[in-house]
Amino acid sequence: MTGIPRVPLILGLAGLVPFLWGAATYLNGDLAAWGASRFGPRFVGPYVQLFYGSVILSFMSGVLWGFAAMARGTRAAFGYGLLVIPALWAFFMTGGGPITAGTNLIFGFAGLLLLDFAFAHWGLAPSWWTRLRVLLTTVVILCLLVGVLL
Repeated sequence: MTGIPRVPLILGLAGLVPFLWGAATYLNGDLAAWGASRFGPRFVGPYVQLFYGSVILSFMSGVLWGFAAMARGTRAAFGYGLLVIPALWAFFMTGGGPITAGTNLIFGFAGLLLLDFAFAHWGLAPSWWTRLRVLLTTVVILCLLVGVLL
């Protein structure tokens, strides 16, 4: 991805591993059995995706907090108010079984992407931020869809 600094790109792509692994273990029963025996059942399929997804949604809420800190006045207050939503969404909306939780995480990450666009539009995010976030969010949502649709 042109224009994205190497370190954020590499770390962002590395952060996709649990989502990709979770999708792979949804799709391949032998891989899921191997992963469960090696790492424990919490680290395959829906368990790894939903737990890690909740953590990352909350983490990204905190990342954007840094952008809100660069704003002033009403925009800063509005930004801070918006940024509690993804973490609260992850906390309250990931119960009720893997399909419901996965669906709610998809909506949470889509909403987070809207916040990414807003902060970029306000000039508070780096110029490369939305390109990175679109790439990462697309992969996350596709991985979560594996669990929701299968």
